[in-house]
Amino acid sequence: MSIEDRAQALIDKYVRIYMERTGRSREFFERARKVLPGGTTYQIRYFSPYPLYITRARGVKVWDLDGNEYVDYWMGHGTHILGHSPDFVVKAVNEASYDGTHLGYPNTLEVEYAELLTKVIPNVEMVRFSNSGTEANMYAIRLARAYTGRRYIVKMEGGWHGGYDALHVGVNPPFEGPESLGLPVEHIKYTIVIPYNDINALEKALKSFDVAAVIMEPVLGAAGCIGPVQGYLRGVRELVDRYGALLIFDEVITGFRLALGGGQEYFNVKADIVTLGKIVGGGYPGAGAIASRSEIMELLDQLKRPSARSRSFHGGTFTGNRVTLTAGYALINYLAQHRSFYENFNNLWDWVRSELDRACESHDRLCWVTGVGSMVGIHFTRERPINARMAYEGRISEKLYTLLHLYMRTRGILYLTEHTAHLLPSMIHTKEQAQDLINAFNELLSEVVHR
Repeated sequence: MSIEDRAQALIDKYVRIYMERTGRSREFFERARKVLPGGTTYQIRYFSPYPLYITRARGVKVWDLDGNEYVDYWMGHGTHILGHSPDFVVKAVNEASYDGTHLGYPNTLEVEYAELLTKVIPNVEMVRFSNSGTEANMYAIRLARAYTGRRYIVKMEGGWHGGYDALHVGVNPPFEGPESLGLPVEHIKYTIVIPYNDINALEKALKSFDVAAVIMEPVLGAAGCIGPVQGYLRGVRELVDRYGALLIFDEVITGFRLALGGGQEYFNVKADIVTLGKIVGGGYPGAGAIASRSEIMELLDQLKRPSARSRSFHGGTFTGNRVTLTAGYALINYLAQHRSFYENFNNLWDWVRSELDRACESHDRLCWVTGVGSMVGIHFTRERPINARMAYEGRISEKLYTLLHLYMRTRGILYLTEHTAHLLPSMIHTKEQAQDLINAFNELLSEVVHR
């Protein structure tokens, strides 16, 4: 029996088990499809044959409508670095909310939080808050073009920077053309897409076009947590300097995760502009920020540039709202006081990745495990992927990804997505929980290989 056939047989087996456990979620999905396109508010939250409906989250666990308990390895898209709803964050937000959830005027906390961020993030002197990582990237691109006077943006294949038109290209195979209906090709004509971990492709793009900025995640997230090869990020920094472009690190995932100072600190590579989301909001919605040195950020300054057309625009009704800033400040201040957490956090998940990869090796090298620090990617590919193209085009079978996700659900382990296995654990996941993950993974591979 082929791998494809074995995977399908196991999918059939575990679909039956899943459906027996999750009848109420199935009923709710039928309701959802009548009022929500595709039955969800975000398509990546769908998984077959129907998604779970989560009713409660606490610490590292979530519970579904049927009362099933799961250890969560998605953690709010990587937001909850200290688990769901840390008491001290929730308490701070609840107390602050009684004095106004959104003031709509300058407030002292936006100053205090910006001061904190400039202390903990390398190479940053000024900050502006936004409502999401997508917004932060949109404004960062505009800011880079304003500063350099150039047009083109370089991004990586598989790099996800949100739904902003100019960056909504090169996310999925074939890594060219608009990623969405309704997105005119003219909106991406100044965006150049190149492979991650390919320094020669970057130099060719910088030589050929007037590039304002290279935007990249230090570690590719949506493509399956793929880290940089030795010397790559330093090579990127040298090339953007040589050709007069800016380097934007999208640290929506890596920020405050790899280190308190994010990917810049972890890899010891400077970015010109840093964009933030997820963790920067302390687990509350409306989380985003742009951070850079003063000479770049001053292009947003209405005092130095009174005319609207003489500066780069940034704004939004809910920017700097009290709820999100309170949560973010409480969380980041706590992490700043407990920097030692990062060493143990990264060491644990370095060990987990090595154990998961050992399982792949001992089961006919059916898969590879990638990642950096607490970012974990599992790839059923012919060779270890170093970029998104390899992660997609080298796949042995799409069914193995579906099977892994389905199987883990029946074992009380949850992550997203069913098409790409990437895990973003928190600092409060235990070694025992990680061992359960490793054991479950080994058991599934044994079923696939020895069935």
